[in-house]
Amino acid sequence: MTRNVRQILLLLSTAGMAVPAHAVSQTVTVKASVVKPLTLTAVQGLDLGTFTLQPGTWSNAVVGISKTGTFTCNANVTCTGAPQVAQFTVSGTNNQTVKVTAPNVTLVNQADSSQTLVLTVDAPATIALPNSGTKGVDFNIGGTLTLNSTTADGNYSGILNVTVDYQ
Repeated sequence: MTRNVRQILLLLSTAGMAVPAHAVSQTVTVKASVVKPLTLTAVQGLDLGTFTLQPGTWSNAVVGISKTGTFTCNANVTCTGAPQVAQFTVSGTNNQTVKVTAPNVTLVNQADSSQTLVLTVDAPATIALPNSGTKGVDFNIGGTLTLNSTTADGNYSGILNVTVDYQ
């Protein structure tokens, strides 16, 4: 009987190690990328200057400054002041592309909150990070306003929200 038990145990132990006759295997490469956290620093705010509306009835006078610093002033408006683009510095891992998101901004008249203007933002879609040094890469954001002869006078203010993320 001991012999039969040994044969049964031997048969059972070899049955679990059997390999199917048509088994194949394949390998693949596993990759992972690790990047530094992005840092975004505001260097200067966006200032469009002062606009004096000309007399008469008119509409759709576009005024503003592009992300490249080009200032535009419509003939129905007298523009004064020292306009400047908003400037930011982004840093992170070298040789990466960073997506920039900056939605339009609602500017509210500080004397009458029912009066608003919409800043149409001019921002780069992406920024290339050529190096990961502490300096980072500077980029500018501008924007335009559309004024009418009926635009309420006053100081208008809003918040420009800028987000950066690896693409």
